[in-house]
Amino acid sequence: MKTPIGIFDSGYGGLTVFKEIKKQLPQYDYIYLGDNARAPYGTRSFDTVYKYTLQCVKWFFDQNCPLVILACNTASAKALRTIQQNDLSHITESENRVLGVIRPTSETIGKLTNSDHIGLLATSGTVNSDSYPIEIQKYWPDAKVFQQACPMWVPLIENNEFESEGALYFFKKDLDSLFSQSKDIDTILLGCTHYPVLMNILEKLVPPTVKITSQDEIVAESLKDYLNRHTNLERKISKEATTEFFTTGTEQDFDTHAPLFFGQQVCSHHVDLG
Repeated sequence: MKTPIGIFDSGYGGLTVFKEIKKQLPQYDYIYLGDNARAPYGTRSFDTVYKYTLQCVKWFFDQNCPLVILACNTASAKALRTIQQNDLSHITESENRVLGVIRPTSETIGKLTNSDHIGLLATSGTVNSDSYPIEIQKYWPDAKVFQQACPMWVPLIENNEFESEGALYFFKKDLDSLFSQSKDIDTILLGCTHYPVLMNILEKLVPPTVKITSQDEIVAESLKDYLNRHTNLERKISKEATTEFFTTGTEQDFDTHAPLFFGQQVCSHHVDLG
């Protein structure tokens, strides 16, 4: 019986993280679920995101996943802590684990800045949660985090309009708003897993002294380290190097959009979570 690692996102963005995880840890079995029918999560309330995320975590456990990665900043910000503290003991009798992307990113980001001024570009939901400033302060108390919500970026990416002139207007506008908060920002964190698609565009819009970092490599490295330290959990994960994709939306839409984020063609299956 397969016991894969579950990778969850509200839609497609988590595929950028999954791509790097699979690259660094190819031996494991994986299941990816995109809750595309209910995306985006970024503008939804804490209660709604928690409810949807918990539902998806339970689905992963029903697929025999001993470990679930919330490769979604909004779900990590609005639902992870409650699920870890209140729900895990009720929905599973085993040592199943649910991890997010905010903590490993926060542990690492302070190593990349010289000025201690960090810019965060993210969805409104992630920004409003204040999860990143809170977590980064735990590891880097001297750091100052300046947040900018970018509500147009995900729709532009998912509608394949991110290379248009109209899209450039929004990228420049949000970057200007970020730098207006501090001219000393020398590191920008892309706090949404969709945003790595924009890396080449964004790097041309910021000063050459500013480093832009995405979460894919950080999360993959963190997972590798986590599994090395938690050998009992690691042994439970099956290792046949298989990958399955599921979506709550339509397979055709998912399979059309996924290659932009995952870097190769996929074949998904529809799942109805009710």
